[in-house]
Amino acid sequence: MALLAIPMGAFAQQKFGHVNPAAILQVMPEYTKAQSELKDLQTQFEGEMKIMQDELQKKGDEYEKQKDTLPAPVKERREKELQELYARLQQYAQESNQNLQKASQEKLAAISEKMEKAIKEVGVAGGYVYILDITNGVPYVSETLSTDVTEAVKAKLGIK
Repeated sequence: MALLAIPMGAFAQQKFGHVNPAAILQVMPEYTKAQSELKDLQTQFEGEMKIMQDELQKKGDEYEKQKDTLPAPVKERREKELQELYARLQQYAQESNQNLQKASQEKLAAISEKMEKAIKEVGVAGGYVYILDITNGVPYVSETLSTDVTEAVKAKLGIK
């Protein structure tokens, strides 16, 4: 029985913490700025898509009005033109989505790195053995045995 008390006593002296990175992320100025920049980028992509869609629609409407009177070679050329425009539109949509995802990942990686650094600094300064991320499905965190360091991390990042 005494052997079990030694490890339990040693365990009780160690500090454990938990943090809610999502709550921190939402109030980081860098996150707000990144969200705004991504929204602007998305708006640019959507504007370009709209121009391409309008061009396709206009040419499609013109073709529909004239197709019965066009000679076969002209009709084939215009159909091919419409198919190419449609293919370009589809490719642009795919590329713009990929570019938006890439930009989002790059921006969030830098922000996450900054937050992780602050969490580590709080952990070292506070003498914590572990700081658990409670947003990733930790089923239970004892509020008496584990300290919520979310506010300390915010303070480390200069967030009020």
